[in-house]
Amino acid sequence: MARIKKSPEVRSKELIDCAERLFFQHGYEDTTVNDVIREADVSKGAFYHYFVSKEALLEAVATRLAKRNLEELQLLAEDPSLDAVGQLNALFAGSRRLKLEMAPQLKNTFNALFKPENVVLYHRIDEALQAASLPIITEILRRGHAQGALDAPDPETAAMMLLQLRLSVAKMMHKALQLSEAGDLDGAAAMLDSWMRTYGTAIERFLKLPEGSIEVTEPGFARTFLQA
Repeated sequence: MARIKKSPEVRSKELIDCAERLFFQHGYEDTTVNDVIREADVSKGAFYHYFVSKEALLEAVATRLAKRNLEELQLLAEDPSLDAVGQLNALFAGSRRLKLEMAPQLKNTFNALFKPENVVLYHRIDEALQAASLPIITEILRRGHAQGALDAPDPETAAMMLLQLRLSVAKMMHKALQLSEAGDLDGAAAMLDSWMRTYGTAIERFLKLPEGSIEVTEPGFARTFLQA
């Protein structure tokens, strides 16, 4: 049966959809180009027309996941009615809300990403997320330093350091989820709450902000997320 002709945009999206699904189900290393071709029902020539390699497809998957996470948060970061610290807190508040709204999907994502076979996928997604986040955070810090609201004489370097600090967020949430699923909800919530408070304190000290300026978490967030 002849394959249905589709626009390049549709065909490319379908390949990325299939790859994302297979990477999460079977792991990046254990998914072959032929698996994606079969799942998407395209020819090998058609696949290589859009992506020169499996790694290029991974790059597309990672970039799309990063953009998906940042689209709504970027609007909060650009709110002209907020100062730099307010914009940072808006980002954290928006991130908490999205985590609660997407808790079931995030739990499945964490369980998939932290499998040994998905190490490459995890790091590529994180690299894409950092690349997409860096200009946003840099601009907030640049504005805040210019206004004297925070200390960031080299905004881009400071933004890179803050994003490196953020690396442990997903790992800690996954660790808390594992503890909760093992039956210790109280211990998991306490551990996650404590870590997030310390994370906020670290940001405050790095940017030389008064204690209590950064609101990484809020009362009850950890337990609500773990029970969602």
